[in-house]
Amino acid sequence: MSDDVNHPTHYTSSPSGVECIDIAEHMSFNLGNAIKYMWRAGLKGVDVEKDLRKAAWYIDREIQRLRKLHGEEQKRQEHRSHP
Repeated sequence: MSDDVNHPTHYTSSPSGVECIDIAEHMSFNLGNAIKYMWRAGLKGVDVEKDLRKAAWYIDREIQRLRKLHGEEQKRQEHRSHP
């Protein structure tokens, strides 16, 4: 019997026996969501492309977050190096 709340089949059907959340919870929010959408692609419905586009959206968002973070860090380092 399936448990759609605690262990939905589209996240527990991996032949490895690993549940998606066991991997995703060790990542940032954006990367965890990207993994979630890639993991379930094609398992929760027929629109595989939609799940993959959602995963790409979260990956792009993570890239933007990292660029902003590193840009701000670089500015702080440059500020510290100038008297």
